[in-house]
Amino acid sequence: PLIRATNVFLISKNSFLCLNVSSIMLQEAKCAYIIIIMAVYWCTEVIPLAVTSLMPVVFFPLLGVQSSKSVCLQYLNDTNMLFVGGLIVAISVEQWNLHKRIALRVLLILGVKPALLMLGFMVVTAFLSMWISNTATTAMMVPIVQAVLDQMDNTEYDVTMMEQATGQTNTVIELEEKNASDPTSVHVISNGQVPDDPRSSEEKKMRKRICKGMTLCVCYAASIGGTATLTGTGPNMVLKGQMNQLYPNNNDIVNFASWFGFAFPNMILMLVLAWLWLQCSFMGLNFKKSWGCGTERTAKEKAAYNVLKAEMKKLGPISYAEFNVLLMFVLLVLLWFSRHPGFVKGWATWLFPEGEKYITDSSPAVLIALLLFILPANKPKFIGWNPSTSDPEQIEEDIKKPFLSAPLLDWNVVQRKMPWSIVLLLGGGFALADASANSGLSAWLGHQMTPLGSIPPWAIATVLSLIIAVFTECTSNVATATLFLPVFSSMAASVKIHPLYVMLPGTLSASFAFMLPVATPPNAIVFSYGHIRVLDMVRSGIVMNIIGVFCVTLAINTWGRPMFELDTFPTWANSTTHQ
Repeated sequence: PLIRATNVFLISKNSFLCLNVSSIMLQEAKCAYIIIIMAVYWCTEVIPLAVTSLMPVVFFPLLGVQSSKSVCLQYLNDTNMLFVGGLIVAISVEQWNLHKRIALRVLLILGVKPALLMLGFMVVTAFLSMWISNTATTAMMVPIVQAVLDQMDNTEYDVTMMEQATGQTNTVIELEEKNASDPTSVHVISNGQVPDDPRSSEEKKMRKRICKGMTLCVCYAASIGGTATLTGTGPNMVLKGQMNQLYPNNNDIVNFASWFGFAFPNMILMLVLAWLWLQCSFMGLNFKKSWGCGTERTAKEKAAYNVLKAEMKKLGPISYAEFNVLLMFVLLVLLWFSRHPGFVKGWATWLFPEGEKYITDSSPAVLIALLLFILPANKPKFIGWNPSTSDPEQIEEDIKKPFLSAPLLDWNVVQRKMPWSIVLLLGGGFALADASANSGLSAWLGHQMTPLGSIPPWAIATVLSLIIAVFTECTSNVATATLFLPVFSSMAASVKIHPLYVMLPGTLSASFAFMLPVATPPNAIVFSYGHIRVLDMVRSGIVMNIIGVFCVTLAINTWGRPMFELDTFPTWANSTTHQ
């Protein structure tokens, strides 16, 4: 009887708990179900990522989680417009080859010593990735690297052949004559063995290592450089959008200027450590050989310099269109930095009443994008008509010519180069974050993570960074940030730490896809050239992930603390905890 009573009590208790959970968490369960389905689809890519991102538009209204109107508003919000505006400016830079001119100019300035050449490739790639897509930067830089390496290889072969021709012994001459008479014969010496040239084999191995290091440095620098600006890569935009979504009263804590102030020093530190690691891995720390201390420029270095100079010469002098695009680009960067610097009032406050409330970073981005479709690509021609001195045929031709040339940017080019899939992916992520907050799923997740409050915050941030860095190797970085950032936000609210203390390292770690060719498009582009194996990328990438997590942990515990006041739990985060 006692056992039977106990069983009845347990069954009744379990039934009560199930009914209680089902009645209280119906909305949360529906939202979680859609998120799990989308996570599986994003990880396995059974359908395109952008198509998976459209699922909230269908299933949230059908399941009663949110209305169609609320869901669809998330797909082209302020953050997405900032992303689109920045991409249009980046496309104009690519269209007129301004990025290639900048790259070649910097490489010519830094020099062609092995260590300096690698540093030059990394600096240029990282700088360009701050403003244009990582994929476009890598696709432009790798052919330049390949051309330089090929020319260095050909020059080294020519120099070696000349040395052999001038210093041959009689035995070698006889062997060459024998080989000329019988092409199928093999070079042998008196004991019947193939001659071993340790210097030649060592040089070949060194050349392969240099090729691996030079190509890997490009894809790594592209991923690192994209983290420095808010529009540099997708995860940064996910953070910006979800901060506005989850914490609407956050006082614009994450904007272009504040992000740059935090992420740019981190990028510099990562770039230097990555450069030193690649130097140690593939070239060694021979300062005299790598840096050229006290040595003259070798034939290989002269050949590499000539390749860069020839590529620069092909571009010719800077054109009117390139100058205009450069001017628009600089103007956009200045508008972004000066809108809300933080330490003084920005132009939005000075020029417009309540401008800080109404104007965001998307406004200058779209303004410059509009100007690119208006400004001419060629200098307008002002023709003075003088019938006594002008040729009538020439006058007729001049009259037929349009007064203004084609604009700097054409919509067909934008339509072809714009990554619309990323725009939809961002929108789908914002829809998930909004539904998680409104359905109560975020609050429920936060409550489940309350026991983590006993763990030091720095340890939580470090562990989460490592998890994201591993997870992003097999999933899109934007999808990774989209899935994890709302969870991190809920966890921060439950343990009463600043949301950015865990969301910032999570966002940056989503870009640390260094280990696999399929992890990110720059890795795939570099891998396709055939210089590296998967094992080479895995070995280098493991250390790169450790470097990245170390730098991010250092950043949020040093200059990040006073910049974002990470030691406090802000009131704007507390007000949305029970949203």
